[in-house]
Amino acid sequence: MVEFDIEVDATGLHCPLPLLRLKKALLDMDSGAVVKMIATDPAAHLDIGVYSDQSGHKIIEFARHAGQQIFYIRKK
Repeated sequence: MVEFDIEVDATGLHCPLPLLRLKKALLDMDSGAVVKMIATDPAAHLDIGVYSDQSGHKIIEFARHAGQQIFYIRKK
């Protein structure tokens, strides 16, 4: 289990809302903080992966469980 500072639950939301919620949360976080993101949108892993690559934030863990995608992302 990864320790995290904030959780963003985007369950039931579709693109682009999970990504927008993640971006908003990251704006208010300090560098090095970790956000746990829960999404059910099947394309969330694509959107969040590309966003992380382009923004410099690091996905430190990713898992799928019971229809959910769970990301742990460290802010750059």
